[in-house]
Amino acid sequence: MPGGRPPKKPAPKFGQRMAAFRVAKGLSQGELAEALGMTRELVTYYERVSPNPSLEVVQRVADFFGVTVGELLKDSSPRAAAKPGPTSHLEQLAARAAKLPRAEQKAAIKMLEGLLSHAS
Repeated sequence: MPGGRPPKKPAPKFGQRMAAFRVAKGLSQGELAEALGMTRELVTYYERVSPNPSLEVVQRVADFFGVTVGELLKDSSPRAAAKPGPTSHLEQLAARAAKLPRAEQKAAIKMLEGLLSHAS
């Protein structure tokens, strides 16, 4: 494994997908961080640790890679591929939210983050 300490547990799905898109584009974590306006440490955190990145971060990453939020969050495990089904209601809502104007996206993100902070 190049650089850094080996992880003690598998990265969250979002982090795995983000890293896969980054590697496919031939970018280092530092280059991706610069493109997204964040630090390399924050990119490392999202790729290796963060189980629940904010919708705003997910949308920024999806926009950068030119994919939908659904594609970025898609579970590509063999188990998921073996059991195709309709898009979940949450994925449908995320796709609809991604089409809102930025100001409305930010308002929706604030509401969702507020709700989720109380649910933990």
